[in-house]
Amino acid sequence: MRLTTRTNLALRALMFCAVNSGRLVRKQDAARAVNASENHLAQVINKLGQNGFVTTQRGRHGGFCLAQEAETISVGAVFRAFEQDLPFIECFSDHNTCPLKAHCVMRPHLARAVEAFYVALDDVYLSDLVTCNAGLDALLSLEAPHMVQHCRPDHTAQSAS
Repeated sequence: MRLTTRTNLALRALMFCAVNSGRLVRKQDAARAVNASENHLAQVINKLGQNGFVTTQRGRHGGFCLAQEAETISVGAVFRAFEQDLPFIECFSDHNTCPLKAHCVMRPHLARAVEAFYVALDDVYLSDLVTCNAGLDALLSLEAPHMVQHCRPDHTAQSAS
């Protein structure tokens, strides 16, 4: 099984947000920290927002932050949001042209295996990836700027005083 680049970037972006918890982070900073293009990351952030993982704020002082606590964001849920609509193999596709499809009994076994993959990740939370991880913190933590954008507990952005 191979994950898409979008799923990989989604997890990286969420880890960046978690390490910088409570802050509204800029797309440029996240892209630099996770080694991604801003355009590609913008698409990922948009999907993360649509799925309720992050809250976004547009504009000059915009950015994004976690929409919920890191302890509640399941890696399995993130992977499903990005991967589940993509067929794992041709027989899961609407455009299945496999000549064996009428007689092949492998499909249900593969479906169970893919679901087991997601289930195994359901018990892994974003907080498990970032808590007490000094190396990750050193790589992803932003230096304190003069004016920091913070996320309120209700996850709407506000400017620090």
